[in-house]
Amino acid sequence: MDRPRYVFVTGRLAEFALRQVLDDLAPRAGFQAEIAVLPISVAALMTPRWAARHLEVPEGVDRVILPGYCRGDLAPLVEKAQGVPVQLGPEDLRDLPGYFGQADQPIAGYGAYQIEILAEINHAPRLPLNDLVGQAQRFRDDGADVIDLGCDPGERWAGVGAAVAALRDQGLRVSIDSFDPREVAGAVAAGAELVLSVNAGNRERAPEWGVEVVAIPDQPGSLEGLDSTVEFLTRKGVPFRIDPILEPIGFGFAASLGRYLEVRRRYPDAAIMMGVGNLTELTDVDSAGVNTILAGFCEELGIRSVLTTAVINWARSSVRELDLARRLVHHAVSQRTLPKHLEPRLIALRDPRVVEFGAATIAELQRRIRDPNWRIFAEGGWIYALNHQHLLRDTDPFRLFDQMGVSDASHAFYLGYELLKARTALTLSKSYRQDQALEWGFLTLPEASHRARREAQSGPGSRGAHPGPGAEGMAEESGGGRG
Repeated sequence: MDRPRYVFVTGRLAEFALRQVLDDLAPRAGFQAEIAVLPISVAALMTPRWAARHLEVPEGVDRVILPGYCRGDLAPLVEKAQGVPVQLGPEDLRDLPGYFGQADQPIAGYGAYQIEILAEINHAPRLPLNDLVGQAQRFRDDGADVIDLGCDPGERWAGVGAAVAALRDQGLRVSIDSFDPREVAGAVAAGAELVLSVNAGNRERAPEWGVEVVAIPDQPGSLEGLDSTVEFLTRKGVPFRIDPILEPIGFGFAASLGRYLEVRRRYPDAAIMMGVGNLTELTDVDSAGVNTILAGFCEELGIRSVLTTAVINWARSSVRELDLARRLVHHAVSQRTLPKHLEPRLIALRDPRVVEFGAATIAELQRRIRDPNWRIFAEGGWIYALNHQHLLRDTDPFRLFDQMGVSDASHAFYLGYELLKARTALTLSKSYRQDQALEWGFLTLPEASHRARREAQSGPGSRGAHPGPGAEGMAEESGGGRG
């Protein structure tokens, strides 16, 4: 059967980049691609009525596809096409593979997990109740299953019952982290379901509480006393999970991992918990990688709960990181596949893949430009700035800006902002797209485009006070972005 014929409408500047995308996409997606280049530099500025006056629809085509930024009623084009379906494609021509179902597809079953996340609120007694509830809700939104209330040793919390009740009223599950039996009793009476922690010093009270507890060794850096506590809890019918205690690097970290292995050997069917804060909070490194590695260890060993804190700045997103990591490692272990190319949201510092056009392509684009608006590219260690007269490049955005000769204040601000993003992208090996946010994994904040803001203020098609790249849509049509 013949493949369907699709006509892609574009402007002069995007033709070169569009052909590159379609040459690869069309055979995979099973269609024949034809390109209709209309007499306009910027396809984003065309309207359906204008396009209908200039487009000749070849006989026998099966679909006409317009750039996603083509604004207005499609009726004039539908009439011109005489029954051939007309539709809007994506705004970014590099999104065409996804538009035709050829982008990376969601993996069947991905997202399942077995690890429960306990998110600890440190020094909970010191917080006003509204702040406590607000932080707990944020942890829940990030993926926490249980909110752990960290109490202050030596100071009994008179309001512990009210705090637990307030969290329970919000539908939150609660654990209490305290060695004070009366403090624990108040929390349990109000609805706490788990007590951290018990050993020889307080285990005699555990049967009174009627909830699950966390059994820990009597002496840090060892398993001393753990077997006795496990035996006692088992005999008394108290449900428990075991935490051998993870130690910081330089203070027995490797040996502490060995103790988790030993506990699993001794108690093959026991529930085990790991508190990860001794590594994430006490190591000078962004926490996402640490959380993912520890989650992988837990998944392989059958550790089904982790306790995390989110206090120090580099670990403040630990709950969300663990929520993503537990899904990644579960898929890797259960499907016996590498945890790679599965969870880009955990890759924040650098991009999973850097898209580059190459110096030759950028030079070809510059030769096709017919207007003074600046387009910015960043790749191969260089920042490029190009318009109808200039093809500039430099590693220093300040030197590059001096060569551009821009005097309009608002235009200069816009270009300065874009040059900063370009320099950041080069520094961290990221893909840069003019007028779009840099990707920071799950931390990415959407960035309203300069062009979209100006349209919202002045109406579609408005060129604004100065011919900036965003206002003209030039970044989109230069091959550096939307087509």
